[in-house]
Amino acid sequence: MAVQVFDRPAVTTAPAGRPVFSGLLDAARELVPLLAARARQTESERRVAPDVVARFREAGLFRLMQPARFGGYEYGFREFIEVNRVTGRGCGSTSWCLSLGMVHQWLIGLFPLEAQADVWAKSRDAICAVSYAPSGTLRTAAGGWMASGTWSWLSNVDNSEWYILGAQVPAADGGRAEAGFVLVPAEDCDIVDDWHAVGLQGTGSKSIRIRGEAFVPAHRMLSFAAASSGTAPGTAVNPNPGFRIPFLATVPLCLATPAIGIVEGAIDSFVEWVGARTTRGAVAGGGSRMADFAQVQSRIGEAAALVDAAYLVVDRDTRDVEARVASGESIPVDIRVRNRRGHAFCAHLAAQAATALFEATGGAGLMLESAIQRAWRDTHAIARHISLNWDGVSAMYGQSRFGLPLRGQY
Repeated sequence: MAVQVFDRPAVTTAPAGRPVFSGLLDAARELVPLLAARARQTESERRVAPDVVARFREAGLFRLMQPARFGGYEYGFREFIEVNRVTGRGCGSTSWCLSLGMVHQWLIGLFPLEAQADVWAKSRDAICAVSYAPSGTLRTAAGGWMASGTWSWLSNVDNSEWYILGAQVPAADGGRAEAGFVLVPAEDCDIVDDWHAVGLQGTGSKSIRIRGEAFVPAHRMLSFAAASSGTAPGTAVNPNPGFRIPFLATVPLCLATPAIGIVEGAIDSFVEWVGARTTRGAVAGGGSRMADFAQVQSRIGEAAALVDAAYLVVDRDTRDVEARVASGESIPVDIRVRNRRGHAFCAHLAAQAATALFEATGGAGLMLESAIQRAWRDTHAIARHISLNWDGVSAMYGQSRFGLPLRGQY
């Protein structure tokens, strides 16, 4: 396996006039009490409220990774992780929706310039929901394709103006179709209210159905191969090296890293909750302070160590790939697979950490107002995402080390 170097400084371009990142992070931090206060409501409504999305827009958070030519700040994935780490402390569902909204601005930046203009010409605040699985159908038409059908699980769909839809894209010459993504305006679609889940309840990850057929011009298609190679059309018009990072080497961070903040917030909630409680009797005897039990103290240590490990892995891997592309290198397959391992392991560790806390809460921890049970449900929902499936991704890493054919996406 190639020698891995993790301490090389990244060289980045900085758009003139962009706000300093510490200010953006402070703005995110100031919203955490609101997100926490609204977490139960967000779950019951099964979506993030429009006024919360408006606060994210006002704070400039959706512009974090957006191309500068369309008003974005072009920060990288390391800054992206930090925003998720902060907002996850308030509400897992809301942080998840913000995370996807931020990273999909970067993804749009990989499309041809004309497609980027389609999205942001009317409003530079437009955001996008995505369904990666190729569920619907495309048929060849003059100048592009006609799209039809239904796509599932578009998080934050109610608040998004555009949709990126995974598809098997027919070749113009009738040859073999290729996997890719197409951009479709929300106005061409109906939302199917079918998101009823045990975790991440407030993400509004509903389905959409195109009304009849929608025309997709050729410039609104991005092939999976181009997105994964670091040579997507958008890289030709944007000098920022961050747009040359292969798609799956970093984009799954949008799924995994909200879990870091969720667990860190749950640890704070656990400390506050346990510190105010005494036993009522039963096997432990009455009147004992919960904080005095070594088993309870140990749960905090275990959860904190697990989430620290999760953060350190994805931070290290992200720094490495950003430094490599900034130095003009391509990202080899073994590093891409290593990053995929890190994404899945981050979610795996976060779910373990939340379980360590939840199992120490007793019956009172089952109440819906408890932030700890919500963290447990949300982190386990994140770890169930197909892109973060530990069995599948860890096996792919093993295949890479054994020199076997890779079975998975990287």
